[in-house]
Amino acid sequence: MKVCIYGAGAIGGYMAVLMKQAGVDVSLVARGPHLAAIRENGLKLIIDGEEKVARMPATKVAAELGPQDYVIVGLKSHQAWESAEDLAPLLGPDTAVVTAQNGVPWWYFYGLDGPYKDLRLNSVDPGNRQWNAIGPQRVIGATVYPATEIIEPGVVKHTYGDTFGLGEPNRTKTARLQAFGDALDASGLKARYYDDIRDDIWLKLWGNLCFNPISALTRATLDIVATDPGTRALARNMMLEAQGIGEKLGARFKVDVERRINGAAKVGAHRTSMLQDLEAGKPIELDALLSAVQEMGQLVDVPTPYIDAVLALAKQMGRSFDVYPTFPEAAPQAQAAE
Repeated sequence: MKVCIYGAGAIGGYMAVLMKQAGVDVSLVARGPHLAAIRENGLKLIIDGEEKVARMPATKVAAELGPQDYVIVGLKSHQAWESAEDLAPLLGPDTAVVTAQNGVPWWYFYGLDGPYKDLRLNSVDPGNRQWNAIGPQRVIGATVYPATEIIEPGVVKHTYGDTFGLGEPNRTKTARLQAFGDALDASGLKARYYDDIRDDIWLKLWGNLCFNPISALTRATLDIVATDPGTRALARNMMLEAQGIGEKLGARFKVDVERRINGAAKVGAHRTSMLQDLEAGKPIELDALLSAVQEMGQLVDVPTPYIDAVLALAKQMGRSFDVYPTFPEAAPQAQAAE
């Protein structure tokens, strides 16, 4: 099995080392000092107090690697949009593309029956760039639960978690899905299959869409956001708006809001990924977490005053620190399939 991890950051690097050591033919697309360190010293993973080092082909030019069986896209949503055409040399006739990003994926409406079938979301895929360059038929949806970070170029540290949710957008159990999940399991990771991966996407998004921007705006850690009466109430109202949207689109929420918030509080004094990015001067990820939910709310006529307010504040915060990347072709409304 040939697997290319496109965007071999913290999560991609974690997967790469474990899969490579399990015998998978892994290659990486990375950039900058991280790429240079991987080429010179191999990719190092610190996990459970142990250091694992794996060497594998690594490049910033995907064309050097050739067609793959699977491409795991580990970039943030705006980076994945920018890189859509660069994936082309990795795509053979049967290549599957695993989208391992937070938030609403660009392919969300692919394979859904009903009035929104094959609708495109401008907030995460303006100009249908990924839809056209990659093709939704290639996609395996994924949700990512491990916590990892790059502590220095070429070195990834694993904190907790080993599970990846997997599912085909058209809700079928395919041979390619099973084979990829088997490869994860053989690597010491855990594949969890979903009849509709969108349900798990919403469950994870449910927390990310409120905890991330609130923590970035207030500089508060997750335990504070989830327990302070004011920020907890704001998070709860944002989640209820999102639940109304998700349920109108057929999603199922298997836990209630209070349980979801309490679970976040138990994580403790965790700095959310958006807060970490803001403090590091890195681009923050707003569109896949909030703009897409706002767009879907407009689509199904669910008002989102709390989401709208927090999104407006977070965008302005991002602009003021020059960390909010915008899509040059973004339009305000969802676009139906042509």
